[in-house]
Amino acid sequence: MGKTGPVCLITGSATGIGAACAREFSRHGWHVGISYQGEGQLQEAQAVAADCSNAGATCLLQALDVRHDAECVRFAQAALQRFGRIDALINCAGTTRFIAHDDLAALDADEFHRTYDVNVVGMHQITRACAQALKASGAGSVVNISSIGGLLGRGSSVAYAASKGAVNTMTLALARALAPVRVNAIAPGFVAGGLPSRVLDAKAHAQATAAQTGNSVLQRISQPEEVAALAWFLTAHAPGITGDIVMLDNGLHLNAG
Repeated sequence: MGKTGPVCLITGSATGIGAACAREFSRHGWHVGISYQGEGQLQEAQAVAADCSNAGATCLLQALDVRHDAECVRFAQAALQRFGRIDALINCAGTTRFIAHDDLAALDADEFHRTYDVNVVGMHQITRACAQALKASGAGSVVNISSIGGLLGRGSSVAYAASKGAVNTMTLALARALAPVRVNAIAPGFVAGGLPSRVLDAKAHAQATAAQTGNSVLQRISQPEEVAALAWFLTAHAPGITGDIVMLDNGLHLNAG
């Protein structure tokens, strides 16, 4: 492929939705920038990069903590040096801890700041780092991975729900500010292999999976590949869609009342 062809950078792409997005875009002939946080994720990120390379993509693999602006700038600059362009950014990096919403004493300022630093500030910083290159693309696209919790005020914690609500609002603001770059968000419900699988023990995760399945109208949970396919559609086949928050929750919101 050399340096021709479109380029997509994906944060949080060693696991879950981010990894699925890297595989989806590479399958469609894109170069991909794969990021991972710390040595603990390196082997998983390398496995994703191997899959993408086997699909014919050229990969950039780089450590990235979106909380640090300098690392966001380095990721964007490394992509420009490697490929000469950035056409899409998929913001998948996220964090959470499970804290009951009615246990107000358990959610302190430090946890709120920790959650916002990754889910909101970090998302803004990497988008800012890529903004000029996305504009230069002529068909730039940003897809933010939000959550149905940001629309319903539900989820793993009040801080998480609030952070995803902020992601939704930021999506609208950036869609105006960055046009003609398109900025959209996907609000999934429970996703297999998503954040809960990395912060809950096996028993608690099984209970959460059963509860989310039972509470959804379609009586199922989503797979990471479904979210990736929607991110691909919004990027490659939706030139008229911007500033939208697309729910992908198996009808969970229909039972929210």
